Amino acid sequence: MSGRAAPAIAQEPSGQTAEKPASDADSLAVRAPVMIDGEELYALRGISVYPAERRARDIEARIRDLASDASVGSASLTVEDKPRASWILANGRRVLAVFDEDAAQEAADRRLVAEAIRVRTWEAIADYRAARQPAVLWRHALLALGATVALLAAAFVCRRLLTWLSTRLERRYRQRVGDLQIQSVQLVKAAHLWRALVGALNFAAAIAVVVVVVAYLRYVLALFPWTRGTANRLTAVAIDPIRSLSLGFIGLIPNFVFLAVLFLVARYALKLVRLFFDSVATEKVRLRNFDSVWAAPTYKLVRLIVIAFAVVVAYPYVPGSDSQVFQGVTLFLGVVLSLGSSSTVGNVLSGYSMTYRRTFHLGDIVRIGQHLGAVQEMRLLVTHLRTAKNEEVIVPNSAIMSAEVVNYSSMAKERGLVLHTSVRIGYETPWRQVEAMLLEAASRTTGLLCDRPPFVQVMSLDAFYVTYEINVYCDTAERMRARYSDLHRHILDVFNQYGVQIMVPAYETDPKHSKVVPRERWYAEPARPPVDREIA
Repeated sequence: MSGRAAPAIAQEPSGQTAEKPASDADSLAVRAPVMIDGEELYALRGISVYPAERRARDIEARIRDLASDASVGSASLTVEDKPRASWILANGRRVLAVFDEDAAQEAADRRLVAEAIRVRTWEAIADYRAARQPAVLWRHALLALGATVALLAAAFVCRRLLTWLSTRLERRYRQRVGDLQIQSVQLVKAAHLWRALVGALNFAAAIAVVVVVVAYLRYVLALFPWTRGTANRLTAVAIDPIRSLSLGFIGLIPNFVFLAVLFLVARYALKLVRLFFDSVATEKVRLRNFDSVWAAPTYKLVRLIVIAFAVVVAYPYVPGSDSQVFQGVTLFLGVVLSLGSSSTVGNVLSGYSMTYRRTFHLGDIVRIGQHLGAVQEMRLLVTHLRTAKNEEVIVPNSAIMSAEVVNYSSMAKERGLVLHTSVRIGYETPWRQVEAMLLEAASRTTGLLCDRPPFVQVMSLDAFYVTYEINVYCDTAERMRARYSDLHRHILDVFNQYGVQIMVPAYETDPKHSKVVPRERWYAEPARPPVDREIA
């Protein structure tokens, strides 16, 4: 019935004198449909004191009352002409009125328009009564039950079919799918291709399920008069968004093509940049005044610049980028990032500053503040140290820039690392003897450089003792702690051997007995002397 003529009419309020509808353009343009069981009968136009929506709802209620009244038959609906309108009556009760303006809008005689509306109203009443007959409702209920059973059976069969099809494709074609590559450059991995194919199959299955479910709901809901309007709207609800999305997607295809080309260009530009800097890092390509260790951080910096440039170029082509909502969200995120990343940016700049200033390299033994360890990893934000106790210390780069850094490895191989330690000896011991004992202790220490002899310095003359410092050379900082420990052991042995007491900072007066360890007590229990040594 929706395809039948639906002329525009106006209806005066019930209980009021027939009033001529407004003739201005705005009033004529406002219309509201009269809907019975989800189908439009005809459209009404309104006036300022009686809007079209209210007129339509009132007439719908009158038609339902007439349909519920068994005494109203086809002959009960009549048309009565009045000077200013044609009234449609039902057993003498006014249903609605058709004015000259309504007929003029339809370009027809007022009597003919009123008669067409009367016929259409009676058809709606007859359909309303027929759809609510018990026999019809039972038959439609059985049809709905049958459709439900058919839907469940189809779902079971389709699920089994999809499982069988997926298994068969996996067995027959999984091994045939290879990597997508151009010469030696791999574009897409085989696993990614296969997942894309499986995803396309699942997407097609999902679309089929949605279509079947929508068709089922439309059929079942259309069987009953109370849900027929929902069934008529269901198709529009399901199809209109898809149509809008499809049209919008088609309009965005040029933008997507540009973004895809830009993505590929940026991707392969980054591949070329990385290939170049990898060659610089391995010294296959040499640049004047450019250290190979700078290759990795420089690549990261260039990569960031390329990505930022690509984002700036791509921004106008991103769908919705010209909307105020998109721009507002982008601005908000920018403000949040700028406020929350000040320390992060500081650490990044500090990391690059340390790299290009050659503060230290991977593997160097450094002291940063109170931490002494080997540089394990240098990141943009932090630097990882491994201490002699196998502790990992993570130091922010900004803290390194504001602290003193002692690098023990930078000159160890070329000029040698000087290990130094001091002892305090009383004035009664000749300084030449002290120097000789310190040099003897250094000669017993292993792992020192033989071509660079150790030397002793007199550092200070204090109130009760003289401070001597022994300096020795080694070419590696990795075993610095072990060398120090070995040197200290030999200093203790030599000074004990010659009966010279090492003073302490809290010294105030000479003790009754010298604080030395005689040689015969060097290996007191539970210590054990080496097999190749004898106690003299």
